Amino acid sequence: MAEAFGYFLIAWSDPWLLFLTGAGTLSGIYVGAIPGLSVTMAASILISFTFKWDVNEALALISGVFFGGVYGGSRTAILLNIPGAPSAIATAIEGYPLAKRGEAGEAIGLTTVMSVFGGFIGIMALALFAPFISEFALMFQSRDYLLLGLIGILLVGTLSGESFAKGVFAGALGVLIGMVGLDPMTAEGRFTFNTITLMGGIPYVAAMIGFFGVAEALVQLHTLDVPAIKQKIDRIIPRFSDVKKYFWLAIRASGIGTIIGALPGTGGDIAALLAYDDAKRSTKNPERPFGEGCREGLVAPEAANNAAVGGAYIPMLTLGIPGDAVTAVIIGALFIHGLRPGPLLLVETPHLFWFIVGSLTLANIFLLIFGLTGIRVFTKIVECPKAVLIPLIIILSAVGTYAIQNNPVDIYWMLLFGVVGYFMKTYGFQVGPVILGVILGPMMDSNYRRAMISARQDFGNFFWAFVSNPITLVLTTAFVLMILSQTPLWKMVFGRSRNKTSKKT
Repeated sequence: MAEAFGYFLIAWSDPWLLFLTGAGTLSGIYVGAIPGLSVTMAASILISFTFKWDVNEALALISGVFFGGVYGGSRTAILLNIPGAPSAIATAIEGYPLAKRGEAGEAIGLTTVMSVFGGFIGIMALALFAPFISEFALMFQSRDYLLLGLIGILLVGTLSGESFAKGVFAGALGVLIGMVGLDPMTAEGRFTFNTITLMGGIPYVAAMIGFFGVAEALVQLHTLDVPAIKQKIDRIIPRFSDVKKYFWLAIRASGIGTIIGALPGTGGDIAALLAYDDAKRSTKNPERPFGEGCREGLVAPEAANNAAVGGAYIPMLTLGIPGDAVTAVIIGALFIHGLRPGPLLLVETPHLFWFIVGSLTLANIFLLIFGLTGIRVFTKIVECPKAVLIPLIIILSAVGTYAIQNNPVDIYWMLLFGVVGYFMKTYGFQVGPVILGVILGPMMDSNYRRAMISARQDFGNFFWAFVSNPITLVLTTAFVLMILSQTPLWKMVFGRSRNKTSKKT
């Protein structure tokens, strides 16, 4: 135990490693805040510079970038309604209305503290329960990931206010967009209309920036004469009473984030969505309705997506399986440095495991420091005149979209999705479910194929598997209950029972 603690403190005692972790966290925050510049891209670029570095130096820098990048997406989500990353979509739903009320500083402060809280929960799970959680994650099969995707599509209905049908329609539209391109198994074109341009698919970043950034800019054209709202930044650090109030919600959301993050190929995107839905269902009397600046809707996704960072390291270090795209890049870095992630990593190189835990903890502390600074500068963005801000949003959106693949066609896609998003918002459709559908669609498609192959193309075996396995049965039950909960009969029965309970109290 003493040796493990010594390895844990390596990143804390070496000034150079301390600097690298802090620099990585700071750069990750600002990279994550720029739409289109993902934390995966930042990690990939940084690894190319660290080939000749010591492994500890490379891992310290990447740990900081990982935590900072996941958190950074919340900044532009709150201020401009443009999520810097897909995991910040739920944050935009509640954070942007708060900014429109002049409470951006308080919203950013709350998300910072809860992100750090969730990060610590994920790190604790990595340090204490890595073998157990990795074994549990290994029990998930293709049909379970398919069910997770289907549940995610149904969950998007809860993001669309009162109309579940509009939410599912928007999610299905996103799945359709995500299916464009070459079939991953047969290499045949799907919805490509025999054009080379569509064979590579539609980049989800172009869709995300278009539906959120450009669409919001077009909507704001109707309110050019409305003066900008002065942001209140007197209080940035949340009150202790608020932290205490949301403590158990943050614990629950962090647990969801850790478990979902430990499932290979999922990551903080799905974790944030599931945590947001859990908060929406479990919060009885929010101060404000969800979708109008509910603080519970900020706490849950931000705690979950940062907790998913520690969760994503679990299968990477114990099984050699990446938890998300960033850990896939980190696996490549470990191989470059002569290490082999997997079951023997904890036995052969325990110092590496505890060094990673230590550097992640240090990065999370830097996140608290840097996350609570620079807010005054960031909030000035919202206070800019709309005649200046709207062109800047469109220019930044175009730059961020082009930076992904250096392809001008992506800018046309961005503008097209911006116009579609504008009309969707005009007619009461939320655009968040579309992006989630784009992300979840390919995962659902590939896992459905694998599940059918394992069932030997027999639908009887395929559907029997949904009730014969405990994990699959739980997910199937949740899926069925979610559908039933939207029927008039369910609402009539449970609505009456709630009314009776409220009358008794």
